[in-house]
Amino acid sequence: MSNLAEYFEKHRPKPVWHIGDRVFGYWNKIPFVGTVGNDTMINETEGPRVSVFVDLPIHFENRLHSVIIVKQKQIKRLKSMDDEEPLKLSVAGSIPAKRTKTNNK
Repeated sequence: MSNLAEYFEKHRPKPVWHIGDRVFGYWNKIPFVGTVGNDTMINETEGPRVSVFVDLPIHFENRLHSVIIVKQKQIKRLKSMDDEEPLKLSVAGSIPAKRTKTNNK
């Protein structure tokens, strides 16, 4: 027979998100960007859920929300600008200036 620590190590849900992860997604069709506060599972019927501290408060149904609860699959990791090397001008190409029509008579 195993002890409780071994039992819970086998049977507890493993977190997908960790505290401080930067994420983005949609909550009630409203886009948001925020920071993960907690990845937990309250019960088996609800399944896992994530609390997110949003960067800008969301106004929904006459209330302001600064912390929202979403499902794990509703959010995606926000890539840092440092993750990718910036494009060089020769690769990106030059951006032409907006031209206006002139009458040359």
